[in-house]
Amino acid sequence: MTNTSILFENINIGTTTLSNRVGLAPMTRTSATPEGLATDQMASYYTSFARGGFGFIITEGIYPDDKYSQGYLNQPGIINDEQEQAWKKVVDSVHQEGAKIIGQLMHAGALSQGNRFVTDTIAPSAVQPKGEQMEFYGGNGPFKMPKEATKEDITNVIDGFVQAAKHAKSAGFDGVEIHGANGYILDQFLTEYTNKRTDEYGGSTENRVRLLVEVSKSVREAVGTDFIVGIRISQGKVNDYTHKWDDKEKGAEIIFGQLGNAGLDYIHVTEYEAWQPAFPEGEGTSATDSAFGDGGPSLAALAKKYASLPVIANGHLEEPAKASSIIEKGHADLITLGKAALANHDWVNKVKNGEAIEDFQPEKVLSPDAKIKEFEA
Repeated sequence: MTNTSILFENINIGTTTLSNRVGLAPMTRTSATPEGLATDQMASYYTSFARGGFGFIITEGIYPDDKYSQGYLNQPGIINDEQEQAWKKVVDSVHQEGAKIIGQLMHAGALSQGNRFVTDTIAPSAVQPKGEQMEFYGGNGPFKMPKEATKEDITNVIDGFVQAAKHAKSAGFDGVEIHGANGYILDQFLTEYTNKRTDEYGGSTENRVRLLVEVSKSVREAVGTDFIVGIRISQGKVNDYTHKWDDKEKGAEIIFGQLGNAGLDYIHVTEYEAWQPAFPEGEGTSATDSAFGDGGPSLAALAKKYASLPVIANGHLEEPAKASSIIEKGHADLITLGKAALANHDWVNKVKNGEAIEDFQPEKVLSPDAKIKEFEA
């Protein structure tokens, strides 16, 4: 029997001590009020994972400004005092159960499906997004053609992340995670085919990662050193789940190397959000898979190699032995669970006690939409 005790060790991230190495992965559930306020139901939902033994919770994507960031209707925001206070109830409840909570800050960019502030979308370049909007998040049909972001728009994006991080700190969060993954705006800047810019934000990998680095440094400067700041990175996207970086490990060295010097406390890597029903049945990329399908290192291992920061790995790690192994091999320091957590809010306690783990049933949790269901809270 595999020794899973490594999962339950204390670990420091920045100046914060986590009670174990297992966290809840960020999963957008579109259950806030139309005004973007976190609800009592959301507090119960997140608290149930803390009660179930998860050492840290990463929230769903929270929109950080009143311009182009909101991605979905009924998505929570953290742009004003009212939204901050609503999140404080969630944070306090999670803390009462002994877990830490990190707010994920997400700017949807061209993949916005619902924004109560504006009707247009922005992106690094006016490139039509691949695929179609996700119905279980309330969208349908093709994505809008985005406008190319001006320099003022880029400044506003950075400022939105900064102000939202300040609100998160005031609300009592233990940290924030900058969403640089899954096809949203920071990933759009990072991706060659969505970024056709010819200025300092386009062209080379160094230029395309520039905005992610600027956001990371600006957020760190705003919140100080006693607050966790991490970033989530992926190759796949919600609308292009098989995407791989063109320049492979050379690109990974530049991307993770630059982020490793941007004032961050961790890098959270995932290939794509395989828990979502939008993806083909049975498909998914494991955190332990070769990053580029060539038998080489995993994305987590590359992040660990080039960033020299703590790495959180995500993707098909529901088997305790697999989760333990990626940490034991030194390819990651922590793991997050999505599907397995939705099926087992007490996954950590079950594994500790040697109890059976339930299988994920998407039709039960994510049908007909991604909203939190009554029985989940």
